[in-house]
Amino acid sequence: MNIGTPLTANATRALLLGSGELGKELTIALQRYGVEVIAVDRYQDAPAQAVAHRSYVIDMTDGEAIKQLVALERPQFIIPEIEAIATSALAEIEAEGRITVVPNARAIQLTMNREGIRTLVAEELGIPTSRYAFAQSFEQLQAAVEGGISYPCFIKPTMSSSGKGQSMVKGPEQLQEAWDYAKSSGRVDTGKVIVEAKIDFDFEITLLTVRALDGQGEIQTYFCPPIGHRQEQGDYRESWQPQAMSGASLALSQDIAMKVTEAIGGLGLFGVELFIKGDAVWFSEVSPRPHDTGMVTLVTQQQNEFELHARAILGLPVNPSLARIGASAVILGGVDAQGVVYEGLAQALSVPDTEVRLFGKPEAFVNRRMGVALACAASVEEARQKAVLAASLVVIKPVL
Repeated sequence: MNIGTPLTANATRALLLGSGELGKELTIALQRYGVEVIAVDRYQDAPAQAVAHRSYVIDMTDGEAIKQLVALERPQFIIPEIEAIATSALAEIEAEGRITVVPNARAIQLTMNREGIRTLVAEELGIPTSRYAFAQSFEQLQAAVEGGISYPCFIKPTMSSSGKGQSMVKGPEQLQEAWDYAKSSGRVDTGKVIVEAKIDFDFEITLLTVRALDGQGEIQTYFCPPIGHRQEQGDYRESWQPQAMSGASLALSQDIAMKVTEAIGGLGLFGVELFIKGDAVWFSEVSPRPHDTGMVTLVTQQQNEFELHARAILGLPVNPSLARIGASAVILGGVDAQGVVYEGLAQALSVPDTEVRLFGKPEAFVNRRMGVALACAASVEEARQKAVLAASLVVIKPVL
């Protein structure tokens, strides 16, 4: 495709719906190819808004607000980066045929709601997943658990991210609290929660999967080396690349990722989450955009996940190969405060072969991701140690 000049009448414009730390890196990647980026979020001064050409604050669950903004800005691409979006408005916009929703409106509708994607993967594609059920009331939830899901199990909102609203329930005495938390803490209350049986797995991975055009203009599927990660309360704390795994489980993981992303369609990068035990693989979730665990690719890959997403969207060639071994570790807020200060950055960057990204969020929360430490090394173990050490040296404090 031809790319215009930013801030002129012939600009190639991308409207970013969601402007967090992932959106910030994607904005930078798109701007390197001359794309004019408009960053939208529900609050002012979100990370991507600091680097975008323009920004807006709207309620992205309001379909009319989205359509009015699209009419004003007339982008060629709409790139959703969060779950809480009025997907019906995206479908209407896409149907008009002038704007590309990335990867497509159906993909956003499917993946923003756990019910849609789980039904597609488990029931239509026949891919192994954990046992699951959906519940519209506490009584339905209780019946599903006692009727076969059993304990321990996970209760989640059908629409959420970063572990919000998710609980592991070990016994019936915890069920009511988990139901209340899932209902109150999702991005949007869809009226349902999902309950999933706990899988006995060795480790979990994110398999970054890219649908992009080859030299002949045909859609091809490319895979990044698998990313291992560690979570707490459903939210990632560390990731590393590559994750060691058997050839059989890697081949099966790639087969599952290809089937899922082909069924979704469109161009772009997808984060496919999978559980691995020996040579067995179960599907967990998929995100049609860069993945938080993929922050590690900023130091490991020839082209990081944001570069790959930007290239795929624009119809450019991609290269998902690994350049070096690395790891990431999250820097949490630690406090509830606005306009915090960061100490220890020099000490963190004194750890050999490390980098730090501070996201610049205007408000810190105790468990909010405020930055990430990245490290390279000769082995995954050494890279993880360096990243964790560097992250621990950055201290976030309120302004006194």
